[in-house]
Amino acid sequence: MNNSIFVVDYPDNEPVKSYAPGSAERKAVQAELKRLSSEQMDIPLIIGGKEVRTGKTAPVTMPHNHQHVLGHYHMAGEKEVKMAVDAAVKAHKEWSAIPHVERAFITLRIAEMIATTQRATINAATMLGQSKNAFQAEIDAACETVDFLRFNARYSADIYMDQPHSDAGVINRLEYRPLEGFVFSLTPFNFTAIASNLNLAPVLMGNTALWKPSSTSVFSNYMLMQIFREAGLPDGVINFIPGKGSTIGNSVFSNPYFAGLHFTGSSVTFNRVWQTIAENLPNYKSYPRIVGETGGKDFIMVHPSAHKDEVATAIVRGAFEFQGQKCSAASRAYIPKSMWPGIKERIGDMLSQITVGDVADFTNFVNAVIDETSFDNIMNYIELARKSPDAEIIFGGKGDKSKGYFIDPTVIQVTDPHFVTMEEEIFGPVISIFVYDDDKYEETLRLVDETSPYGLTGAIFANDRKAIALANEELKYAAGNFYINDKPTGAVVGQQPFGGSRQSGTNDKAGSMLNLIRWTSPRTVKETLIPARDFKYPFLNKD
Repeated sequence: MNNSIFVVDYPDNEPVKSYAPGSAERKAVQAELKRLSSEQMDIPLIIGGKEVRTGKTAPVTMPHNHQHVLGHYHMAGEKEVKMAVDAAVKAHKEWSAIPHVERAFITLRIAEMIATTQRATINAATMLGQSKNAFQAEIDAACETVDFLRFNARYSADIYMDQPHSDAGVINRLEYRPLEGFVFSLTPFNFTAIASNLNLAPVLMGNTALWKPSSTSVFSNYMLMQIFREAGLPDGVINFIPGKGSTIGNSVFSNPYFAGLHFTGSSVTFNRVWQTIAENLPNYKSYPRIVGETGGKDFIMVHPSAHKDEVATAIVRGAFEFQGQKCSAASRAYIPKSMWPGIKERIGDMLSQITVGDVADFTNFVNAVIDETSFDNIMNYIELARKSPDAEIIFGGKGDKSKGYFIDPTVIQVTDPHFVTMEEEIFGPVISIFVYDDDKYEETLRLVDETSPYGLTGAIFANDRKAIALANEELKYAAGNFYINDKPTGAVVGQQPFGGSRQSGTNDKAGSMLNLIRWTSPRTVKETLIPARDFKYPFLNKD
């Protein structure tokens, strides 16, 4: 028996490859783009390690070329959900008993495969299925996924090593049990890394999972599932069940073995799911853990001491990378009147150099939004601004869905700081600008704090330390991830644990041990070395 005590070292973040012309990574991903786009994949459910085909299918298409079908995926019904629950419950006993280090080694192997042999494949799948350019796919599908896996392996060891004090004659210990039942992972389209982490974080702590991927990211998510299996993840530990959310949710949330929800998506969906769970509380073996990261209306606040080029760059990158389809994307900015002409001119210069189009053309900075529903929703907001006397579209404003769901980067200047595009999440390449009087900095900070129901990310640009300190205090609940002189997006695992409060979620900080500990149910064990043999205490003796 191997009785060594092994602890995973703290890792470094996975280096981001450049994809510069002529680079090996560029050639590799181009070859995978060509291969994957020339095939049509039949994507089954994976339940208990077995491929299940229901015959009820839906197409997987490219957002930037929606006539191009990448494949079809089979959809789970109530029967398949029950099969998945049974498989997860069956696998739970053995998986939860496997030593932590063995579970960690499987996740580390997954990380190594994604960092090396599967890097081009997972990046290409993300580019094709979710319309991410090569760099956005690299920092998501490759680097962030790898970072989650490697850092979590270390963080989980830190949790297990956290033990209570023992007094003389007593040995105390904490056992970090997995939850009693299965975890339901409800994953979004926009980050392949999030889809991976929402499953593998609970699994690392000994849980088993049902995975309902977004219908618009099934392509890359199925690739992940194949990697998990190839790396040695036992059958039934994760059960892959794409399908209609209401059908799957009704079966999952009524099951007594439902033990936890790991969610990223809209606030509306999260609120509805939480209410459903509450209605089913009497049915469950234990109170479920609910961990969710939801929407955002993320801000850039600018002080007159800021540098115009830095602000303009943060707006363009923060608002328009991945078409603004990040819960952390910059979507409202507050700029002092004295700085606005210079910042506006610089934004215009940058946007004049940006092209919009297919991910296979690496010169395109902006690609397609995810689907027609999203396209129509974003364009509706743009049209509201176009028709309103309280708003002016100063850049962009055009969209075309004839071939792909393309929307030009759009900047709206508003005169009403409570105009709809300043308050509601749009989830597209749109940012609204409110220009404030320079002497109203403190008043505008309060406006930033009170405008949105969300509290996810935000940024302050200033060179005046007093102004920075004031913003840091006034906006302490406005953003769970707060950036000083940087765009409000791009959190890195191990450096900026991610999550927000208010209507942005439960703030359990993915990319840290705070998230992992939510997937444990600790048990305190006290062992007395020499037990008492008489009930009497000394105080009972007579004087």
